Amino acid sequence: MVAWCGGVILFGAVLAGGGLPATDGAVTFLYNLLGGLAPGALNLDAPGMRFSVALMGAVTLGWGLTILLLLPAIHAAGAPAWRGLTLALAVWYVIDGALSVATGFALNIVPNTALAVAYLVPVLASGALRPARR
Repeated sequence: MVAWCGGVILFGAVLAGGGLPATDGAVTFLYNLLGGLAPGALNLDAPGMRFSVALMGAVTLGWGLTILLLLPAIHAAGAPAWRGLTLALAVWYVIDGALSVATGFALNIVPNTALAVAYLVPVLASGALRPARR
């Protein structure tokens, strides 16, 4: 789970980099790839665009860091905490996927699914979602 959090944090940093012209190359590549855009079609300088991408990066980075730092408490709390975290991930997945399709970035569902699977496989395999036996 630490590696999963690290991936989320890294992705957040990449998105945050989209806030500045000097560090927006990775974001431009991702948007072009996931949206099927022609090179040069993405305009990060459109009003509010850099702010939105950078803010999304900061939130994503913060989400990953929060989960990482709370892992000991989540482990200690057991199944109820893991179920809450899993529900939060499921809500994100549904909303993000629906909006990805609605805005013409349906390919974004591919990395979202990879992220969800990378979370679910170890969580399900560990039995963390099952109530503790008494």
